[in-house]
Amino acid sequence: MSRVQQIEVTGGSVRELAEQLIAAGLASSLPVRAGIAVRLALEPKHWGLAGEMAARLGLRWSAVWGDHRPPQIRVLALLFGRDGHLLLETALPEESPDLTSQTPAFAAADRPERALQDLFGVRFTAHPDPRRWLRHQAWEENEYPLRREFPREGNRIAATLPDCDYPFPAVAGEGVYEIPVGPVHAGIIEPGHFRFQAVGETILRMEEHLGYVHKGIEKIAEGRNLSQLARLAGRVSGDSSVAHCWAACQAAERALAIDVPPRALALRAVLAERERIANHLGDIGAICNDVGFAFAQVQMTRLRELWQRQNLAQFGHRLLMDRLLPGGVAVDLNPQRIAVMLQEIASARREIEELLPLLLEYPSLQDRLRDTGVLPPELARRYGVTGYVGRASNLQDDLRRDAPYPPYDRLQVEVPAYREGDVAKRVRVRGEEILASLDLLNQLLETLPAGEVQRDCPATGTEVEGLGLIEGWRGETLAYLRLDGSGKVLRYFPRDPSWLSWPALEVLLKEVIVPDFPVCNKSVNGSYSGHDL
Repeated sequence: MSRVQQIEVTGGSVRELAEQLIAAGLASSLPVRAGIAVRLALEPKHWGLAGEMAARLGLRWSAVWGDHRPPQIRVLALLFGRDGHLLLETALPEESPDLTSQTPAFAAADRPERALQDLFGVRFTAHPDPRRWLRHQAWEENEYPLRREFPREGNRIAATLPDCDYPFPAVAGEGVYEIPVGPVHAGIIEPGHFRFQAVGETILRMEEHLGYVHKGIEKIAEGRNLSQLARLAGRVSGDSSVAHCWAACQAAERALAIDVPPRALALRAVLAERERIANHLGDIGAICNDVGFAFAQVQMTRLRELWQRQNLAQFGHRLLMDRLLPGGVAVDLNPQRIAVMLQEIASARREIEELLPLLLEYPSLQDRLRDTGVLPPELARRYGVTGYVGRASNLQDDLRRDAPYPPYDRLQVEVPAYREGDVAKRVRVRGEEILASLDLLNQLLETLPAGEVQRDCPATGTEVEGLGLIEGWRGETLAYLRLDGSGKVLRYFPRDPSWLSWPALEVLLKEVIVPDFPVCNKSVNGSYSGHDL
């Protein structure tokens, strides 16, 4: 079975954008940081125009976040092109933090900008949707919980009122009806509200409202040391513990100019690929179960359980939490364990290679998955989706290949991609990624460098900042970190790929029948926890 479909990679150049902005007098160049190809400073009045120019060049919008440095609020945005990442920066006066929205150019910027508005008080002009996103009833209108002066414990004494008046737009017309789902669900999943407008069984429109469990991760990170931060980062989203912890550690190491031992970096990649495989196995089974193919769920769940038991035996934790530390890893592998793991990988490969052709070609299953929940490539780029959601719609970005960080800079990373953008191709990409990850595990274990697995991360005595960028199993995982001179956290911002995939779910559900919502939802599988910081 071929594991990679050769498709032309598209995407603009961040250096070309920088040249245009600088030539037009709209931006000035800043010293680049590790992991960033280009870094620019803009006046606030040019922020929206920079977004328009980036969209015209075909860049992918990645993230926006704030950092309160009284008397200013610093705003940073990250974009990605075929030649790496570009970081845009501007500063706003805290008493009048007005900024032109980039949402008209990039649909992906919609909810992150609204979150910035809710948490920092940044007012985005020309934004097409003024509704609050994360505020709910927890904070008064003039309270901004991520400003420096806001207390960690908040100001509210009484219980927070339930949030039941989010203004979902109505769809009028004969035969149109609404289906409210959530925010509390029948299973053990976290809360999220889905509002469907449909005619018969056909979905005309679906809108989400998330953020019901705002954990306060960004606020409670302040003042922590690096070990405490790594533990917190590994719990941003429990199924992406390795990805988020690695991103936070990488941000700290880049900020402090720490060279992580090669053996530790290779072991981090082993953990990341094992996390990728476990989640893909579980989700493939769950997708098949949502269309009544229970055999696949049984087999994939069995393989996932075996894989996670092996995680426990080899590394001490089923979900691989707290295995990464700033400066290295908390675990090592001796030759005997490596030999056992290689045998386990070979056994898993035999079973998966036997099962995948059945799942990917079985007519009754493909009849339910093919042409269901289609996300066209042009919309995938507009919404900036990454990981398997993007690659099924020919948005191929994979940081392990396209912006490689150690140890992936010495490995051959296969990136499966397709144009169809339906559930069937999202399943196929996941299956092919499992096989590619098994290949990477073999490469990593057979060439594991010798040496130490941990290095100290001493404070510098001055304020520093860094950006971590890791290809997690859901896609590009980001961590921004600013440290004081003693090495304590001043600002931590994690961005899960789910911030980009949740809006894409709404788009791909148009004209889908209501009974196909579960399989479309599972094929995207956004993280509630990764969104609800």
